[in-house]
Amino acid sequence: MFWKRRIYFDTAAGVSANPSSPHREGRQAKKMLEEARMQIARLIEVQSDDVVFTSGATEANALAILGLLKVGDHALYLPSAHASIVENMKLAATRSVQLDALPIKDYQVDIGALKKMLRPTTKLVAMDAVCGETGVVWNTREVKQAIGTKILLHVDASQAPTTEKITRAHFGADMLTFDASKVGAIRGIGVLVAHRTIPLIPLYEGGGQERGLRSGSEAPELAQGFAGMLRAAANEREAFRSRAEEDRKFLVGRIIKAIPNVYINEGPTGNGQASHILNLSLLGRDTDYLVALLDEAGIAVSTRSACETDSEIGSRAVFALTSDEERAKATLRISWGPSASKRDFVRFVAAITEAVAFVDKGTHR
Repeated sequence: MFWKRRIYFDTAAGVSANPSSPHREGRQAKKMLEEARMQIARLIEVQSDDVVFTSGATEANALAILGLLKVGDHALYLPSAHASIVENMKLAATRSVQLDALPIKDYQVDIGALKKMLRPTTKLVAMDAVCGETGVVWNTREVKQAIGTKILLHVDASQAPTTEKITRAHFGADMLTFDASKVGAIRGIGVLVAHRTIPLIPLYEGGGQERGLRSGSEAPELAQGFAGMLRAAANEREAFRSRAEEDRKFLVGRIIKAIPNVYINEGPTGNGQASHILNLSLLGRDTDYLVALLDEAGIAVSTRSACETDSEIGSRAVFALTSDEERAKATLRISWGPSASKRDFVRFVAAITEAVAFVDKGTHR
């Protein structure tokens, strides 16, 4: 038979091939999707069937929380966690789920206090692995040991891949969330890692993709890119973490020396802090104005998580950790990736020193 050019007459299923389609293009897309799923599963050390693709961490966290909790259940959550955990827990409360905030002591979950809060109806504990605002690395394994096997632990590990191991055993978690945008330059895809035996209910109905938990045509190209970024992060993790620790020491030393009345919002030494996130409280300063000044100087930083820009108390995470409103309202978050250079840090120190001096001069006129 003579070779014939393929004609794609299935754009109603998608302009690019749909993994659910039976033709050659669809089968190729399906293969790409499943290969990505397998690669991610190997990195997390779970079964491929445990990996459910979502649009990102927010949807994955919503599925883990709202897809599990029912009327009369009791759940606990970390008050400094990402908004998609905190707000979905609050939404669950409107559906007659009983809630408590996890107790925090010395930048870790207070295990002794936690044990006293558990009830016969406790079904879920939800928290993050690494705080996206402060870089605090949470004691997730200790939490799991405290709650036992009958209570599920959900961990949002979106901020973990560049500096922490990402295996399920490392976190002690029953369910895990990851987001591509926190690992590399891809947005619009994430995963919820959850074994099929966990009784999750989909948030909405549709075509039944992703074990029936997340209907909607999958994105094989995004999945493939996500898997590649996670693999690269795992390969580069130790080198980046070591380099980031030195860069962090440089920043902290220079900033404390050059800027008065500044606090470092961080966890305990050792494994309690992600090295590539530095959170400062510049007391008495308008940090939104400082962000604008640094932006004009060509440097992008933030006051808090991009999902918390309307918060009236400033950084909800810093307030949960310190119970200090003044510190929470004057935060500045500096976070960086493997491409950051020594020259970048030197430039930042000079820029923030100049910006704070300018703000202080105007304040004291």
